[in-house]
Amino acid sequence: MTQQQVTTSGGVRLTVRAAEKDDSALLDEFFEHVSPEDLRFRFLSSVRKVGADQIAAMTDIDHRQTENLLGFEEESGRLVATAMLACDAAMERGEVAVVLDRDFKARGIGWEMLRLITEAAAERGVKRVESIESRENHAALNLEHEMGFALESYPGDSTLMLVSRTL
Repeated sequence: MTQQQVTTSGGVRLTVRAAEKDDSALLDEFFEHVSPEDLRFRFLSSVRKVGADQIAAMTDIDHRQTENLLGFEEESGRLVATAMLACDAAMERGEVAVVLDRDFKARGIGWEMLRLITEAAAERGVKRVESIESRENHAALNLEHEMGFALESYPGDSTLMLVSRTL
């Protein structure tokens, strides 16, 4: 993906590009601005600090089977969102995950990042995108539902939801 400019429904102008290997420090700083609750929703466990291995999984990627889009608020240049896609070997299904800087929530950024990562999946020929969400993550579940994702209970874990959309 080349660099792209989008304006959210909340009027935030974003510059979005694919993550690169040298973005580790940038992501490390970004996760300092993500709420503890959103870290728990993103990683589905209690996380106080995102580790180097987790960040490497977001930067040392092949840009085909795995992609990570970074959204920068245009005015300040600050990284405010990341959207990850991890596809199965057959490139049939892709799991998506979006996380936002706590100071930039409820401004349409999550919607745009999910739209862009879903488009990236479709461009790769992925047939279905999925996300595993905590039942407590009402904001994400509402947004995904509004974008046409189906919600169902996650098999074997009543605290989770499987959210999916056929492309």
